[in-house]
Amino acid sequence: MGQLWHLHRTGRAWLFMAQALLLAGCGGSDDNLNPGGGPPPYSAVPQVKVSQPNTLGSNCDGLAAEGTLYPGTAIEPQIAVNAMNRSFLIAVWQQNRWSSGGSQAIAVSSSVDGGNTWVPGNAPTFSRCGGAGAGDVGDYARASNPWVSFAPGGTAYALALAFTGDVLQSGSSSAMLVSSSINGGLNWMPPVALIQDGANFFNDKGAITADPNDFNFVYAVWDRLDGVNNRGPSYFSLTANANSTWSAARSIYDPGVNNQTINNIIVVTPDGMLIDLFNEIDAVSGASTSHLKAIRSSDHGTTWSQPILVADMEGIGTADPNNQNGVRDAVLLFSAAVGADGTVYVVWQDARFSGGGHDGIALSSSHDDALHWSTPVQVNGDPSVPAFTPTVAVSPGGALAVTYYDLRNAHSSTTQLLTDAWMVTSSDGTNFTETHLSGPFDLQLAPLTPDGYFLGDYQGLVYTGTQFEPLYAQTNPDAMSVSTDVWFAFPPPASAAAVNAFAAQPALAAASLPPAARLRMTQRIHAALAHRTPR
Repeated sequence: MGQLWHLHRTGRAWLFMAQALLLAGCGGSDDNLNPGGGPPPYSAVPQVKVSQPNTLGSNCDGLAAEGTLYPGTAIEPQIAVNAMNRSFLIAVWQQNRWSSGGSQAIAVSSSVDGGNTWVPGNAPTFSRCGGAGAGDVGDYARASNPWVSFAPGGTAYALALAFTGDVLQSGSSSAMLVSSSINGGLNWMPPVALIQDGANFFNDKGAITADPNDFNFVYAVWDRLDGVNNRGPSYFSLTANANSTWSAARSIYDPGVNNQTINNIIVVTPDGMLIDLFNEIDAVSGASTSHLKAIRSSDHGTTWSQPILVADMEGIGTADPNNQNGVRDAVLLFSAAVGADGTVYVVWQDARFSGGGHDGIALSSSHDDALHWSTPVQVNGDPSVPAFTPTVAVSPGGALAVTYYDLRNAHSSTTQLLTDAWMVTSSDGTNFTETHLSGPFDLQLAPLTPDGYFLGDYQGLVYTGTQFEPLYAQTNPDAMSVSTDVWFAFPPPASAAAVNAFAAQPALAAASLPPAARLRMTQRIHAALAHRTPR
C-alpha cells in the first residue's frame, strides 16, 4: 500500500516500485519489512534523481591536483521551499568532491511541481569550475558548504564557501559568497563576497537564512578560524534592503583562545527573534568538548545575547563495524528548524543513549525563543545501531520529521559498508513512526576523505504542503568505482509506509559517558578538526 500511494505523483514512480519489488523478491528486507529477513530493498519509496551527469573537466580549476578528485560525485545537498508556493523548490549540492576538501563546483536544480521533475539551473559562479573567470568574485579553486533559502516574495539566496589552497597555509585564501535568483533558481546573479581572507584566516560552515517575516532581511553566519590568535568566532553579515547591499562582516560571538565555533545556523521565530545556534568546541587540559549553544537577537542582529547552553554534544562518531574504518559523519554538527508556533528544534549525533557505545540521534526543543531547552531524547528507530547525519524539518501545522542514516544492515556484508536512509515523523515530539527511504547501499562507494567515507556534512528535508520530502545523497548500486548522486524522495504518509512505531527515549540513568567513550569523543573531535586547523 505504501508503494501504491504515490503512483499518481509521478510517472516515474512505477519504476522505483518495480525495482523495490524485484529486489524484495530476490532477497527481501529486514524483519520489519519482510518476514523472510535479510536487508531491505535498495529503494523503498519513489525517488527522483536531482543531480546531473558530470560535465566538468579534471583541470578546470587551473591548479595541479591536490588530493584525489572524484568525478561524478554529488554530495552534501541542501534544499529550500518557497513558503508562498510549496511546489517551488531549489536544491544545491557539491559537485565532484576532492578528497582533500571542497569540490569543483556548486550545482543547482529547481522544481515547480513539488519535486516530481527537476531542471538544472545556471548555477552561481562560486568557483572557477563553476564558471568564474580570472578577477571575478568567484575566482577560487574549490567550493563547499552550499546553503539556500527563499525570502518572502520568492527571491532565493545561495551561500557557499569558496577557497584556494590548504587551510591556513601560505598562499591560501577563502571567502563567503552569496548569490540571488529571482526566477526560482534557473539563473543567478554574480556573487557578492561577504568576506575575503588570506592565509591567516579560514571561513567555514556558512548558512544563510531569509527572514520569513520581512523580505528585506537576509542573514548569513559562519565561523572564521583565526590562525594567528588561535580562535574561531562566529561571524555575521546581513542585507536589510533585499540584497542591494550587505553589511560588513563582523564577529558576534568569540569563544576565546584555543576554542572555536562550528556549524552556525540562524533560525527566525514568528515574533522576529533571531537565534544563532552553533557548536562551541572548547579545549580544556588537552581534552576537547562540544557544546550546542544559542545566542539571540531581537533587533535584526545589531546586538546579541550571551550564549545559552542547549546541551552538551557527546557524539563519538561512526565507524565501519567490520574493520573500524571511519565514516565522515555529522559528529560535530547539528540541524535546526523552527515551527509556526515558535518552537525551535535541534537534532544531533550523541552517544549518551548507549552509554558511549555508539551514536544515536538526539532531539531537543525550546518553546521560549531559545531561553530554555528540553532534556535530549533519542529519536532514531533502531537504538541498537549507529545512526548519523540527522536533518530536521517542521510542517506549518507543527508535525516533526527527522532523516538520518544508520548501519542496522552493516552486519549483512563484510566487504561492503551497508548503509540505509530513514525518516521518522511525529505529531507530538514524543511518539514517532519510522519509514525506510533507501538502502542498503555501499558507503564505501562514497568519496573518501581523511575522516572517512563522505556523503556530506548535512542533507536536506522540506515540507512541500502535503508531506515531508527529503533530499539526500547515496551511493549508486552496482557501481565499479566511487559514484554518488542526490535524490529527492516521496515517502507516503506514515500510516501507509511506517515499519516501526516507537516513543522517544531518554538517556540512560548514568548519562555521563565512561572514560573510554569520552576519550574516543575527544579523539574524534581532534581528528575532525585536524584539516581545519593544521597549525
